[in-house]
Amino acid sequence: MPRTGRIVVAGYPHHVVHRGHNRDPVFLTAGDRFSYLDTLREFRAALRLQVYGYCLMTNHVHLIINPGADCSAIGRLMKRLAGRHTRRINRLKSRTGTAWEGRFKCSLIDTNSYLLACSRYVDLNPVRANLVSRPEEYSWSSFRALAGLADSDWLDESPCYLALGESSEDRQKRYRDFVGCGVEESELEFLRDAVRRNQLTGSDDFVREMEDQVSRRISTRAPGRPRRGEVSQ
Repeated sequence: MPRTGRIVVAGYPHHVVHRGHNRDPVFLTAGDRFSYLDTLREFRAALRLQVYGYCLMTNHVHLIINPGADCSAIGRLMKRLAGRHTRRINRLKSRTGTAWEGRFKCSLIDTNSYLLACSRYVDLNPVRANLVSRPEEYSWSSFRALAGLADSDWLDESPCYLALGESSEDRQKRYRDFVGCGVEESELEFLRDAVRRNQLTGSDDFVREMEDQVSRRISTRAPGRPRRGEVSQ
């Protein structure tokens, strides 16, 4: 069966997942994670893209990235992240070969309806994996910065996050409340399936809009209904 091609569109956020080769661990120490985030911060600036969210799990990573004006920026970022991290792991473990699967997964996100839902999905990964009981206990995701529990001088605030409130304190509280609502099973399956299949995370109208923009037919599946933007006032 042919592989589903990625759909990357300039100016839109994308949910990216990259797994370790054979699902092997790619982060063994805190130093591995610090190194990966340093590389992400470096090439975020060099490629002029925006990073709205991230989560470094043991054997895979989640990123929410807006490539800006150049849709090739996501592919170039992932190549640099994978290459530098592979060299680090191989050097430390005295081995050769790749640390990552050859192809990362990528799902174009409907900003208006699904971006906050994707952010919540990413930040709750450590809780679903039983690594922590609450997202604020995990140091390797974007939750603490977005919730106002840690400083970040490089993580970007998405338009949907900025719309949560007029002040930083309002946005941080409303995001904490939103993530605290958890993820319904239908929403979880929809978001997970979209990125696994390199399909769009969006409504049927969004799919049609993107088909017109990229001039190609886009495979779809029945969407779930995430509780989009229903953060408490």
